[in-house]
Amino acid sequence: MSKAADDGGVPGGRGEPAQQLGGEAAGGKLASKLSASSFTPGWTKVSCPCCASERVEPLVLVKLGQKAVPETKRWLIKLIGAPQKDGGAGLLAHPGEDATGNIIVLSAPRCTLLRATEELGLCKIYHTGEMEAFAYNDRDNFRNSDNMEVFLTLAERQYIIKYELDGLRAQKDLRIPGLPDSCTLQKRDNIWQKLGQVGVVVDTFPLHNPDKLKDLSESWYSGNQLTQPLDKVNEYFGSSVAFYFSFLDFYTWSLLPPAILGLFIAYFSREVQREMLQSVSGSQEEEVQDEPDPLISGHMLQAVFSMLWSTVVIELWKRRSSTLSYQWGTLNLAERFAEPRPGFHGDLGVNPVTGRVEPLFPEWKRDLRMALVSVPVVGLFLGLVVLGMMCFYWAEARVKWLHKDWDSMISQTFLYVPSVLHIVYTNMLATVYRTVATSLTEYENHREESAYDNHLTGKILVFTFFNNFAVLFHIAFFKQDVPLLRKRLASLLIITQLVNQVTEVVIPFLVDRFISAPHRSEREDDPKEDKFRNQGTLPTFPPQGLFAEYIELLVQFGYLSLFSCVFPLTAVLLLLNNLTEIRSDAYKICKLFRKPFYPPVASMGVWKVAFEVLSFVSVVSNCWLLLLSPRLQKTSQEAGMSGSHLLVGAVMVEHVLILVKVIMAALIPDEPDWIRKKREHIEYTSMQALRQQVRIEVVLNASGGKTKEGQ
Repeated sequence: MSKAADDGGVPGGRGEPAQQLGGEAAGGKLASKLSASSFTPGWTKVSCPCCASERVEPLVLVKLGQKAVPETKRWLIKLIGAPQKDGGAGLLAHPGEDATGNIIVLSAPRCTLLRATEELGLCKIYHTGEMEAFAYNDRDNFRNSDNMEVFLTLAERQYIIKYELDGLRAQKDLRIPGLPDSCTLQKRDNIWQKLGQVGVVVDTFPLHNPDKLKDLSESWYSGNQLTQPLDKVNEYFGSSVAFYFSFLDFYTWSLLPPAILGLFIAYFSREVQREMLQSVSGSQEEEVQDEPDPLISGHMLQAVFSMLWSTVVIELWKRRSSTLSYQWGTLNLAERFAEPRPGFHGDLGVNPVTGRVEPLFPEWKRDLRMALVSVPVVGLFLGLVVLGMMCFYWAEARVKWLHKDWDSMISQTFLYVPSVLHIVYTNMLATVYRTVATSLTEYENHREESAYDNHLTGKILVFTFFNNFAVLFHIAFFKQDVPLLRKRLASLLIITQLVNQVTEVVIPFLVDRFISAPHRSEREDDPKEDKFRNQGTLPTFPPQGLFAEYIELLVQFGYLSLFSCVFPLTAVLLLLNNLTEIRSDAYKICKLFRKPFYPPVASMGVWKVAFEVLSFVSVVSNCWLLLLSPRLQKTSQEAGMSGSHLLVGAVMVEHVLILVKVIMAALIPDEPDWIRKKREHIEYTSMQALRQQVRIEVVLNASGGKTKEGQ
């Protein structure tokens, strides 16, 4: 079934009371086979002529658990296919082989897709050729609005199905057919979440399109091209994945200037060559200089360049990001007006903006929970990171002292024990912290999915920053040992990149090739149901999959902007790594995992803020490292400057550089002028459309009232 075209309910239909959700299956006989190219009796029927189609595209697969008996499956198919005004999802459902199987294949009719497009605030091409916020009542004036496979991307069509399923809420208390009386739905319960909790639904994932995936693979990582097909990535995987790869591409090529400068400094600077040789050999002997070093050292040049480079890169990315969000139709997302996320809870009330009945939760309660619970707990874990680092240094000093007094093979082995224990400790702490951070974010009870993701990301970001940079900051600012910092940074860069490539690509590839693949072998003439099931044998793309990729880039950016002045070849190593990272990440998401669900996004979100913060912290870090350099200290002594005068001078330079960064950020607009005008035009037309809709509703309500009075 599908929502009727003349449905007068609230868009989405979730605000209307549910009617007849229990009982027999929807429709008559169910076909035993599923066709991807022709309409079969197995699909639930549409209820409006405009949604009738000769072709139904399988988009999402729902895997049922053992508790889902045939009666439960028939009820679930009816629920999914029921019109939204009757409390259903307004989707198309197919039972797979038969009514007793453990899968349901889903698609979506035109009306459901178009209404959800308006709810999500997506922009589409108007008949004038300009991007406009889509309005359902004005749908005929949007290009290709009669062809859903052209009008919406594959990722958008699949996400809309998830969006409709997640938005199903019980409008009254009811029992789930085929389950014990204890498994009941209370009024306003999230139906899909409840079905997962009781074991009826065990998995829901979008289906791959083999032809489109093959075309994307050939133009992405299989060939020799240097550019990425970002529009195809957005079409197939969605804007979340496309924004990650576009930033990875932008950031990788932006590494060229610092890489060239680093090679130049390493080749021509005798001071840098001497320090790198000492780092490799472990010798700290001073060499006699036949000629005086130049006034401006390579370290100074690298430090100033890194500080300015980081600002330019972030500001240019903002402009690039706004252009992509306009191009992909996500510039005007309206998530705050959509249904709450499944985990959101509160007292039932009327949303003052949308007029829908939904759970409401006061903002001040959320702020209080964050201030009194989340912040102290996060601070406690950061303290545990610092405590672990201090214990590591204490244990390291003890085993060195032991080895000095008792030089043997056993004492030599003990030298590695503190490092091993510290790695185990930090990994265990990170695992525990991720669970705690998730629980804290759930406790904060955020309404929108993006707000939930941003707060969870922020918590893990702070912890990751401490975990990755605390040791380096300790070496730089407390030990003040620049040679040790250089050696530690070089080893981190090399070892981290190798470990990441092995854990992210090599191991998943071997597992897929020799363990998973033999169990999902398929032939050309296999039923489509079996091919769909085979996609379910692939590993699930990690819930924080893109999070791990962004973390890797953020750590890279930190190494480069914070400490590259002590190791000029940092950008060179990162550039070489990222050139392979682009292809390995593309291969991984296309071949090694199931197709993930990702919502439309307008930018990188909180990650942009994280990169900006690192950009400003780099000023303090680089100024301090230059202050510690023997070259600068020797020059200041020859000039008769005391240590306090040198410190004051460094602070003044730091403030000047921060001011320069602020001025540069202000001079480079966050979005091109033409994008700003487009955005303002979209906001204006959206406001006009909303006013027109309000006028129509007022007239309809007034005419309805007069009719009742006349009766």
